[in-house]
Amino acid sequence: MNFRFESLTDSPIETQQEKKIPPGGSMKKKSESLLKQLLESVSPSGYEGPAADIFREEARGFADEVIRDRHGNTMAKVEGSDGDLRVMFAGHCDEIGFLVTHIDAKGFLWIAPIGGWDPQIAQGQRVQVRGRNGVIPGVIGKKPIHLMTPEDRRNVVQLKDLWVDIGAASKKEAEKVVDVGDPLVLGYGYQKLAGHTIAARGMDNRIGSFVVLEAARKVAKAKQQAAATLYSVATVQEEIGLRGATTSAYGVDAQVGIAVDVTFATDHPSQGDAKRQFNDCELGKGPVLTRGPNAHPRLFDRIVKTAKAHNIPLQISAEGRGTGTDGNAMQLSRAGMATAILSIPNRYMHSPSEMVDLRDVEHCIDLMAHVVLELEADADLTPF
Repeated sequence: MNFRFESLTDSPIETQQEKKIPPGGSMKKKSESLLKQLLESVSPSGYEGPAADIFREEARGFADEVIRDRHGNTMAKVEGSDGDLRVMFAGHCDEIGFLVTHIDAKGFLWIAPIGGWDPQIAQGQRVQVRGRNGVIPGVIGKKPIHLMTPEDRRNVVQLKDLWVDIGAASKKEAEKVVDVGDPLVLGYGYQKLAGHTIAARGMDNRIGSFVVLEAARKVAKAKQQAAATLYSVATVQEEIGLRGATTSAYGVDAQVGIAVDVTFATDHPSQGDAKRQFNDCELGKGPVLTRGPNAHPRLFDRIVKTAKAHNIPLQISAEGRGTGTDGNAMQLSRAGMATAILSIPNRYMHSPSEMVDLRDVEHCIDLMAHVVLELEADADLTPF
């Protein structure tokens, strides 16, 4: 079967086989607006409501059913012709962030991390606090270098010693807009860069939830109905232990699953010899398919074959154990799920300015839609 999909971009994206770099091209305004909304939502682990609501409202425009489970996972269901075959796409919609742990007498907010932070990044950054009545701007305090001792300059400030200044003059004034337990993220939004690249905080992994949403849309709009029923899931709390994937995979009980995340691009100076550790991974060369114990061999082969058949560029990465992605939880759910992991190459992960190439995003969307549409009801799902 050969399905042709409408491109998210204004001009067709050329394939790796053509060995051409397009001179530009931008995502269609509607798709770009959706992606921008997702990336700019203040939705760290445990507080994913804004991102999940954007996902849900968009899914209602094409899905046969939209489901929100008790954990907060949001699912776009696209019915297939075979009632027993189920496929799950997972892209976690949470990101790293902080939460307010204490408001002191002078109105400063003391914070604790949500997820894995590099403490060198947070100092002096602007932040967005999601208060009871909306988003409150603030800054993470930083001692000026002029006042630092030589020892201060050699040491990295500990996360426990960080505070947020929202400009309040007292605890009473701060408590008018902020409560203990309110979440916050760094105040960086969507930014277009040269060519097809974009930057924002929260690419890890709001870009994954965008991919699974758009892939489900393509399956829903395809002329021929897929055999499998598709559940595209914006999972929660991945950054603190793959928690949403664990519960949603159990609930969906799919036979086949594809997790979408980001992976380390090795095409920039700071990576050094990372190619030997993380494989060769470049922006603009296609999504990255994981091979190893966390990847089902037959599903891996099928995805490679599908990519070749449709001239979709694909990069391969090897991982010798369970990955730190939703794919790990999906593979181990119930009696096991035939699982694959597709990743978008990402520069500067867990920084305020993560960078991806929109060509990789679109190729990943198309590849996943083809895999579902071409999956036979009687496909052999044993690994060997």
